[in-house]
Amino acid sequence: MSAVPDDSAAPPRVGLFVTCLVDLFRPAVGFATVKLLEDAGCTVEVPEAQTCCGQPAFNSGDRATTTAIARQVIEAFEEFDYVVVPSGSCGGMVSRHYVELFAHDPEWHGRAEALAAKTYELVSFLVDVRGVDAVASRFEGGVTYHDSCSGLRELSIKAQPRKLLESVDGLTLAEMEDAEVCCGFGGTFCVKYPDISNEMVERKVASIEASGAGTVLAGDLGCLMNIAGKLSRKGSPVAARHVAEVLAGMGDAPAIAAGRKG
Repeated sequence: MSAVPDDSAAPPRVGLFVTCLVDLFRPAVGFATVKLLEDAGCTVEVPEAQTCCGQPAFNSGDRATTTAIARQVIEAFEEFDYVVVPSGSCGGMVSRHYVELFAHDPEWHGRAEALAAKTYELVSFLVDVRGVDAVASRFEGGVTYHDSCSGLRELSIKAQPRKLLESVDGLTLAEMEDAEVCCGFGGTFCVKYPDISNEMVERKVASIEASGAGTVLAGDLGCLMNIAGKLSRKGSPVAARHVAEVLAGMGDAPAIAAGRKG
């Protein structure tokens, strides 16, 4: 892994925000994240007190529950040099929306701002903060990349994953048409509007298959589970994987299992 660490400084202490979906459905993404961070010269810790980031409650308009969760997350992570999240969605929640939650609470607003300033999505942290420009991993075959909405639109994550994927031995990146278009998951959106969500993921899967790639990658597990579900129900041979797994050399693990029905 190529980087430009400062050998005179102590390794940055990173708090890993695992996310609910990674914890419950795809722990391999968490292990891949730890490997990538350690390879980039970081010391990684996983606070046991962490829970959900509060995004489902936030998206449903339940500010009281969201605020209670946000306080717990802030307390669990504010001691670290950085907070890293293998999800643009959860990363965006902590780094963008916590601040607005506490707009009228001076004490917690300041603490939320401090946490937001050091919270990053995984691949963005590797490239933009740690200066990583290559990884020492191998993956045989063609992949296509889905730009998840929160990562792309809230955190400006577009070039970073592609930069690192270019360094993976044996990997060929085939861009799909409409890579930046939503897959239809959208957290609670897919529950509130299942018919619209299903049509959106149908179109996304058609673009994935048309790319000719055998694997679709993304930085958000929610999107990947939604896409994997539709691929499975169509009988498609295309596999879905989190980008961290491929970058960490864990791309031979079983593909992500199907998500919701639809």
